[in-house]
Amino acid sequence: MKASHRLSIFLSLFLGLSLVLGNVSISQRVLAADVKQIQASQMIALADQEAPELLKTLEELVAIESGSSDLEGLAKIQAAIGKKLDQLGIPYEVIEGSGNTKTGAMIMVKLKGNGVAKIAMIAHMDTVYQKGDSQKQPFKIVDGKAYGLGIQDDRAGIAVILHTLKMIKAAGINSFGEFTILINADEEIGSPGSKEAIMALGEANDLVISCETSGTKADYVRLATSSIARAELTVQGKAAHSGANPDFGRNALYEMAHQVLQTRDLNNIAPGVKFNWTLAQAGTVRNMIPPVAKASADIRANKMSDFDLVEEKLKEKIKNHLIPDTTVTVDFVRGRPPLVPTDKSLAVAKLAQSIAKEIQWPLEVLDKPTGGGTDAAYAQVRSRGAVIESFGLQGFGGHTDNAEYILIDSIKPRLFITSMLIDQFSKQYSAVK
Repeated sequence: MKASHRLSIFLSLFLGLSLVLGNVSISQRVLAADVKQIQASQMIALADQEAPELLKTLEELVAIESGSSDLEGLAKIQAAIGKKLDQLGIPYEVIEGSGNTKTGAMIMVKLKGNGVAKIAMIAHMDTVYQKGDSQKQPFKIVDGKAYGLGIQDDRAGIAVILHTLKMIKAAGINSFGEFTILINADEEIGSPGSKEAIMALGEANDLVISCETSGTKADYVRLATSSIARAELTVQGKAAHSGANPDFGRNALYEMAHQVLQTRDLNNIAPGVKFNWTLAQAGTVRNMIPPVAKASADIRANKMSDFDLVEEKLKEKIKNHLIPDTTVTVDFVRGRPPLVPTDKSLAVAKLAQSIAKEIQWPLEVLDKPTGGGTDAAYAQVRSRGAVIESFGLQGFGGHTDNAEYILIDSIKPRLFITSMLIDQFSKQYSAVK
């Protein structure tokens, strides 16, 4: 046989084998795409099924008052969440907070899967409201909005977690290595009893998903939140009879009002700085010149270093007194750190966007803080993975007394995106490992 003929036969066999192997590769890709499409269809169907159930869960949770200091109310909502988990057949632990401040207990769930990725979701069960405030914000549905006490902050986050768990269980998703849920009870007061647990969660997991609410103008994944500090102003004056000899006294209330007004321009002293006096107290009885007055300011910044400037300017301004012989002091306390964007977090956000595109749902990525501070920042302190925020529902009106709501149309997309993200992140992580 001639060499040229042998070469021709060899090339024919090689090309034939390449074509076969190529077809196998193509078939595998088509099969993988088909499996992914089947799963997406299944999760869409489950989201459709769970949306009305999630609304019922919100109605139940809204009916329970659970301010951060209301330990009785926190125990009630903890029991309600536990009952939901029991109905799903999902075991959970009740964990007491750490630190010196007495706070409500946390709920923790840990599920084992067949993969390697470790994923956590966090939300909080406490609100800023006082007992009796629920009468101002009863649950109601009006024009595609569900209103209620704490529904946006953060009943929606709890509900998304519970019904995502239900969907994952129904779909048999176990591609993760470990899936952890932590719902704390002190977020609104800075998480003094839970921040250590949240930081440990960030350190132990490859992805932490925080379930605060998204906005109403656009749905988004948030990668940045503000840092938080507070200022405690104390004015020491002198008591006197307010009718017989008021001039003998030194009115601490007047001095406090002067200090509050002369420091209000600290707002926007640097980009992203928000400085607002929010609490005040003075006097004990109506007919006494108040000897003591106190005020508290809530301060937000894009980065912790901005607080140095705010503290410096504040302490300089309070040297100017209105009432002679009064003493003015301020205690400046730095609290929750900022959440900052990272490459890992951005990659997860883009994955969430790609999942949202499968159902033609617009999902933006916010990489600049807008004044809110969340527990996601604590999760990032010692994090080795990604931390993303705003996986609750679209909503508005948190910390208001009659205008807090979520958008009902955001329920199905959010359930779909969240459940698919858990599965797809887990599979991608396993493939890399």
